[in-house]
Amino acid sequence: KTPLTKQIVMGFVLAVAFLAPRQTMMAAGPAPIDLKSANHFAILATATVTTTGGGIVNGDVGLSPAGSQGIPPGQINGTIYNGGPIAAQAQVDLNAAIIAASPAQLPGGINAGAELGGQTLVAGVYQSPSGAYSMTSVDLTLNGGPNDVWVFQMASTLTVGVGRKVILSGGAQARNIFWQVGSSATIGTSAVFEGTIMAYASITMNASSTIDRKSV
Repeated sequence: KTPLTKQIVMGFVLAVAFLAPRQTMMAAGPAPIDLKSANHFAILATATVTTTGGGIVNGDVGLSPAGSQGIPPGQINGTIYNGGPIAAQAQVDLNAAIIAASPAQLPGGINAGAELGGQTLVAGVYQSPSGAYSMTSVDLTLNGGPNDVWVFQMASTLTVGVGRKVILSGGAQARNIFWQVGSSATIGTSAVFEGTIMAYASITMNASSTIDRKSV
């Protein structure tokens, strides 16, 4: 992958001091979050989409209201909607999805700690005790079947360290993983991330990082 950095509302985008023992958390999975018309967008922003270099976006790119769309069309395998009714409806549906994934609608999220690295989590709703999630020391494994759903709720930030991975096992699918972020998400250089990030402020993908939100 070539470098691609974006400031977006939805993306579809460290040294190891010690290795903590792996943990396995048990939970029941919720229903999938319905993105409706926002589902076919890889990037959906309110003001600005930018890039610092090459990289391919697989999916539509939308801004609503119309704003600064800085990704060259040749790097987008999809349609660009800069303003207009389609992008506007997608923003409405995205906002509804963010609310549907929030603690107000899905209360009682499991406390798995603020550091997700080194854990193996089954389907369920997880809420950060500190308001932020990080994955900095080792990788995160999500273990479940093809219809299982994970929702991660954080009031502030999501930070994924350099080279970290979200590993799917047991048939788990990226399309059933949702990250509800209260402010901004940062995906570190060469990180491999899974799921749909719904962030109120921004999403930054550093060089050679990838996000998969489709079936695997």
